[in-house]
Amino acid sequence: MQNYSANNIKVLEGLDAVRLRPGMYIGTTGVKGLHHILWEIVDNSMDEVANGYGTTINVTVHADGSVSVEDDGRGIPVDIHPQLGVSGVEVVFTQLHAGGKFDNSNYSHSGGLHGVGASVTNALSEWTVVEVYKNGTTYRMEFESKALEEGGEVKGGLVKYHLIDTGEKTDKHGSKVRFKPDKRVFETVNFHIDVISRRLKELAFLNKGAKITLTDERVPHGNGFLSREYCYEGGLIDFVKYLNETKTPLFPEPIIISGEKDNISMELAFQYTDAYTDSIFSYVNNIPTTEGGTHETGFKAALTKVMNDLARKTGMLKDKDDNLLGDDFREGLTAVMSVQMQNIQFEGQTKTKLGNPEARIAIESITSQELQALFTSDENKGLIETILKKALLAAKVREAARKEKEITRAKNSIDNFNLVGKLSSCTGKKPELNELFIVEGDSAGGTCKQARNRKFQAILPLRGKPLNAEKKRIDQVLANEEIRTIISALGSGIGEDFNVDNLNYHKVIILSDADQDGAHIRAILLTFFFRYMKDLISEGHVYIGLPPLYKIAKKDKVEYVYSDEELEALKPQFGRGAEVQRYKGLGEMNADQLWDTTMNPEKRTLVKVTIDDATEAEKLVSTLMGDMVELRKAYIVEHANFNREDRFKQEAK
Repeated sequence: MQNYSANNIKVLEGLDAVRLRPGMYIGTTGVKGLHHILWEIVDNSMDEVANGYGTTINVTVHADGSVSVEDDGRGIPVDIHPQLGVSGVEVVFTQLHAGGKFDNSNYSHSGGLHGVGASVTNALSEWTVVEVYKNGTTYRMEFESKALEEGGEVKGGLVKYHLIDTGEKTDKHGSKVRFKPDKRVFETVNFHIDVISRRLKELAFLNKGAKITLTDERVPHGNGFLSREYCYEGGLIDFVKYLNETKTPLFPEPIIISGEKDNISMELAFQYTDAYTDSIFSYVNNIPTTEGGTHETGFKAALTKVMNDLARKTGMLKDKDDNLLGDDFREGLTAVMSVQMQNIQFEGQTKTKLGNPEARIAIESITSQELQALFTSDENKGLIETILKKALLAAKVREAARKEKEITRAKNSIDNFNLVGKLSSCTGKKPELNELFIVEGDSAGGTCKQARNRKFQAILPLRGKPLNAEKKRIDQVLANEEIRTIISALGSGIGEDFNVDNLNYHKVIILSDADQDGAHIRAILLTFFFRYMKDLISEGHVYIGLPPLYKIAKKDKVEYVYSDEELEALKPQFGRGAEVQRYKGLGEMNADQLWDTTMNPEKRTLVKVTIDDATEAEKLVSTLMGDMVELRKAYIVEHANFNREDRFKQEAK
């Protein structure tokens, strides 16, 4: 046996650990991780603006693949750090867990909590150039990354060029950081302008009056380059209006409330629509908390209590009546909540769920006080009546569904739904290994049943199109046989009662034909999952299967092709006489072909469905699946890809 001693323990100096294990710091080295290192720099600039030290942020994607972020804040400190003996710029960009946000003397609140943002971005870039505009002059410092040795060993780290006073006089103040992501680290170094645009628009909504510009020097436009500017004087009110563009509001203008308690401040804008589900988006120090947390819990608890009290005070609920549920009061609600606080405790490094217990207490108190003041004023008498009438109708629908299904709650009405003759289950008893294929039509379903591995693959054929959940109430959704079948097969409940721990299959794979009907079925199923089983998507359980479009064969040589471009590239390799078969549907493949191309885990292609931007996902679903025909038409004209078969991958994102 080999000796294992202290000599075998490696100590990674400085930022070497970041380059060796980037996933520990940015989650992934894919597209999401690439944009994460940009967000770290943007968030630093945003903290300056949010704390009142600046008003403007300019983001530029350059033609060489680098990106720069410039703000008009105070500028990164350029003086010498008393302990480390180097400039503040060098400390910020080379030291992990170093920053000005560990106490509250410089920032009353901030998104950067751990002091790793700028240094991680620097560590994962080919080069970084920092310019600081301060004291009437321009300071510059450059960093260059050394290559990784073969075998993944870290070599060297960063070459640092000392901070210099360039002598360039300037009236500006602030910082500019330009960096080029390292192609040796990331799977792709191509920034997506739409991804950046969505995040910058979101930040502009959250920071009323802040001016944020985005320029893409890779795309010529007129006499310059593609450029976008975001500035919203209405702040969260404008945000709610934007989200509700595809819906019908029940009152003309969103309402905004705000308050502060125990150094926790909250601003919340909301508006009710004729929708049947709620859309609540929360942020803490400009960071989207897509999984909610204690602040959302406090808001929901306060809303439910205040509304029930008002319902009794106005006589719309009698003494003999039970209180309404929170779901009833949130039906049709669109709300955006922005919380500012210190000493944030997120659950996990991804910063998607707030864990601070004191946040619930503060937000519940602020919300209760502000809503009571709002709804008890004479001028809002009609407003509270409108909201309560919608809630009472929602409660009646819920109760009707409960009675009809003979269960305790409408959302559990299909748990024991009869699946005999519909679901072909697998024999495996471990949900984490099991897969459910939701297949379009009995014909394709029959082929899938023959092709599958019965140990871990279950087949659920759809015998008709499921209901579009975007346009229907919960009782109408639950009355649809295809929807009920899906919920019963998954076994995890629906809505507030959804519990991913009860999921029978950890891979839910939508398998439909590569035509318009197949695309429509995918859209309907994704809409249902998004509205009533959002955690199924957010926790990575939903996939789209990609069957081949063509089979090209000549003698014993056979290839399956997934796009027109791939087919054209392969044709010269086969030469004349090759036979090309276009698959119009899954049913045209025999069981062996379907297994080899679409169901075999070692060969198939699956697209994981994710929600990278919750507000844009909300807007997209309501645009494409809602009632606003003109908005849907405008979106399709601008974005639809009618020619390329790889559009399935785009749909899934």
